[in-house]
Amino acid sequence: MSTVTTRNNVRVFGNGDQTIILAHGFGCDQAMWRYIIPFLEKHFKVLVFDYVGCGKSDISSYDKDRYGSLSGYAQDIIEICEDLNIEQSIFIGHSVSSMIGVLAAIEKPRIFRSMVMICPSSCYLNTGDYQGGFEESELEDLLELLDSNYIEWANYLAPVVMKNPEKSHLTNELAESFCSMDKSITKNFARVTFFSDNREDLKKVNIPCLIVQCVEDDIANEKVGEYVKDNLANSKITYMEASGHCPHISHPQETIEVLKKELFNEKFLITDAGL
Repeated sequence: MSTVTTRNNVRVFGNGDQTIILAHGFGCDQAMWRYIIPFLEKHFKVLVFDYVGCGKSDISSYDKDRYGSLSGYAQDIIEICEDLNIEQSIFIGHSVSSMIGVLAAIEKPRIFRSMVMICPSSCYLNTGDYQGGFEESELEDLLELLDSNYIEWANYLAPVVMKNPEKSHLTNELAESFCSMDKSITKNFARVTFFSDNREDLKKVNIPCLIVQCVEDDIANEKVGEYVKDNLANSKITYMEASGHCPHISHPQETIEVLKKELFNEKFLITDAGL
């Protein structure tokens, strides 16, 4: 096992010719894909990993300067693809990983043939006419809470992200995932995530992109998702009935149906795999 695959706890499933890369969101790890992997691995080679500082990655590889911007996380993806000789993959990114994928695609265009963005936002801040959903003071208060009471922060944020209060076990799992990370790394990742502005980067991506939008998503609302769609040259948006910010966890079957429809649509994602 190479240094890169160990560093990012890379695992590969399935025997398909087409590779799909699953990139988890902030405060999570590759386990968050467990409900949709059984479907995907029947038809594709599926690669999952943990960003440095998350899950079972090698935390000793964490460098505050490298991961002081989303570009450092994009470099993780690029290095994984280079290490495993992956090109023309289908990238599926959740939340902040959508923009991390955008940065990776700009730097190394050949690694992706298409992208699926689940609940993406290119900017979380309200700035001028653009409404990303959060005032700067709100985000600063959230980071202050993280710093002063990590557990209270996790228990506050998890139900906002997950929604679906009837599935409290999922909310609890997300809160535990938040708390399992090193506090300083989590705070740095949170600041990098919520204060990044990738709106101009959208215009540099021309590969087919699918935006998956949920209802009642307090992290990336419908207008935010439509902004991403409107600023990606070759994109479309699909609206789920699922609520919250983590449909692959809270509504896995609907997520699978969305992927089934699009991953095998040659006009859009241009894959030779078939059901």
